[in-house]
Amino acid sequence: MKKELFSLQGKVALVTGAAYGIGFAIAEAYAQAGAEIAFNCRSKEHLDTALENYRRKGIEARGFLCDVTDENQVAAMVADIEKTLGTIDILVNNAGIIKRIPMTQMSVEEFRQVVDIDLNAAFIVSKAVLPGMMEKKRGKIINVCSMMSELGRETVSAYAAAKGGLKMLTKNIASEYGSYNIQCNGLGPGYIATPQTAPLREVQPDGSRHPFDSFILAKTPAQRWGTPEDLMGPALFLASEASDFVNGQILYVDGGILAYIGKQP
Repeated sequence: MKKELFSLQGKVALVTGAAYGIGFAIAEAYAQAGAEIAFNCRSKEHLDTALENYRRKGIEARGFLCDVTDENQVAAMVADIEKTLGTIDILVNNAGIIKRIPMTQMSVEEFRQVVDIDLNAAFIVSKAVLPGMMEKKRGKIINVCSMMSELGRETVSAYAAAKGGLKMLTKNIASEYGSYNIQCNGLGPGYIATPQTAPLREVQPDGSRHPFDSFILAKTPAQRWGTPEDLMGPALFLASEASDFVNGQILYVDGGILAYIGKQP
C-alpha cells in the first residue's frame, strides 16, 4: 500500500467551525497531510484566537468571518477561498451547536436555531462548493454527524433531529453527485472530551464523577471518552484517495458504544 493514498498534498480543505475541538483536530490532521486549510468563525474574537492557535501548531490556516447559515456570506467566503487558495477539494461540515432542553420546554426558535446550524448550514456550504468539485470531477464532503444520528436521548430533540437529517443529506449528496467522482460521507463521533461536553464531565462537589460521565464510561467498551485526536485518522481517511470508493457511509468513532448493549445488571 502506498503512503500517497493518505496524502492531501496540494489539496484545499474548508473545515467549518474549526476554531477548537473536533474541527481544529481535523484541520490539524489535514495540514499535517499537506492540505491548505481554510476555516470560519462567527466572531472576530474566536477567529483571532483560532489563528493564533494554528500559528502555534505551525499551520498557515486562512480564517474567515462567516455565518454558515447565511447563504450570501457563504458564497462570498467560498469565492474568496477559490480566488486565494484554489478550488475547494475537501469540505468538512463541522459547525454545530447543541441545546440540552426537554422538548416540552424548548421554544420553536431554539429548535430552529439548532437545525439551522447543524443541518441547514451543511446544505448551504455543500451547495456552494459542489459546482467547483463537479467541474474538477473530484471532491470530498465530510459531514460531522453524531450518535444522535442513530439514537435518541433526553433533552436533545433538536440536535437528534438535525443530526438524523444530516445523515440522510450525506446519503443524498453521495447519490446525486457520485457520478462526478465526489464522495460524501459522515464522521460520527462518540462522546468526545471537548468544551461542548465539559459540563457533562464536571467533578461533583463530593468529588464523585458526574452521573452522565459514569453512564458513558459504563456504556462504552473502551471505557473512556474519546479525544479530538481520535478523529484525526478517520477524518484523514475520508478526505484522502484511500476512500475513493466509499460513498454515503457514516463512520462512527465511538469506542464501540453503538455496538454494545451494556452489562447485565
